[in-house]
Amino acid sequence: MRIDLHAHSNVSDGTEPPAGVIVSAVAAGLDAVALTDHDSTDGWDSAAAAAREHGIAFVPGMEISCRTGKGISVHLLSYLHDPTHKGLLEEITKSKDARLTRAEHMVTLLSEDYPLTWDDVIHHVAPGATVGRPHIADALVAAGVVADRTEAFTSILTSHSRYFVQHYAPNPATAVELVRAAGGVPVFAHPVASSRGRTVGQDTYQEMIDAGLLGVEVEHRDNPEEGRRFLRELAAEHGLLMTGSSDYHGTGKPNLLGENLTTPQVLARIEELATGSTVVR
Repeated sequence: MRIDLHAHSNVSDGTEPPAGVIVSAVAAGLDAVALTDHDSTDGWDSAAAAAREHGIAFVPGMEISCRTGKGISVHLLSYLHDPTHKGLLEEITKSKDARLTRAEHMVTLLSEDYPLTWDDVIHHVAPGATVGRPHIADALVAAGVVADRTEAFTSILTSHSRYFVQHYAPNPATAVELVRAAGGVPVFAHPVASSRGRTVGQDTYQEMIDAGLLGVEVEHRDNPEEGRRFLRELAAEHGLLMTGSSDYHGTGKPNLLGENLTTPQVLARIEELATGSTVVR
């Protein structure tokens, strides 16, 4: 079986609708795919319906944006949680509201130097999706300021830019606890992706493990090989699941569905551990 447990739709920062991600997964020869939009489960129903139609297994998921006390960004994947769980829902709603305010502030700063308006950005946001930096990047591409999202993120929208604005995000250990309380399986996404910025130290791993972390995303294009070795050792020491995924965003990133995979045994274990929702087959 070919299983990819990390993909995004235009409900967050992907470029395809949820059903489109499913169609692309089928075209890529996958047997199972997870939709893990940022801080949202709004695409689950559409993706599930498309999965039934096209005969592929669909794993409901979400990627939660977190931040340590030292200001380091952490992304936590949640699989098969209860999307109506009050505590988790309140926390991601708080994050989404803060992200909207942050985006508005960033656009105000950018408009001082570039031909960019809030309406320009909103044009690139799917109905119901939360505005984020990828949508600002798309607006900058459309305005001819940069060639693509990658250039936008490595120059104008980098965290070191004067246009960058922080937003609220939960502590990673708190997010792990909420996912577990919602019956989900928490997996640390691309933990050693140093090309994205600072990565966490041993203290954060331990805090997340103590809070109930169940897995680490090992096979990911942004994890260097040395880091993957560290993650394999960490997983062996603490009995963590090891996943592999593409982190697909449609045309928003070069990542290709199925470029990294999760074993059927790991998916089966995720299903055994989860109590919040189920895989759609």
